[in-house]
Amino acid sequence: MATANDVERARRDGVLLGIPLGDLGWFQSLLMGVATGFAAFFATTFCAIIALLVYMSATHHPVDFAMAYRRAGFPVGVVVMALALSYLGVQWARRMARKSRRS
Repeated sequence: MATANDVERARRDGVLLGIPLGDLGWFQSLLMGVATGFAAFFATTFCAIIALLVYMSATHHPVDFAMAYRRAGFPVGVVVMALALSYLGVQWARRMARKSRRS
């Protein structure tokens, strides 16, 4: 059970779901951002394929399933990856600025 002190410390240290985002290096930030984009791509593509299956079974019209990749999965994956990389990049830059001020 989280206390108010734990929540405040997690906000200050940059912890999200137990992952210490404030302690990631540049390569780890890059890897996490790309992995987030891939996860969003696959999840969106799965949901789009299911939606196309439901649409096809309800209307009996032939459907091109490549639309799930082109029109749903790819744009969402790129946007999520860009947002994740920018957020993690800002976190990394703040940490580098803090370290340089301490030295």
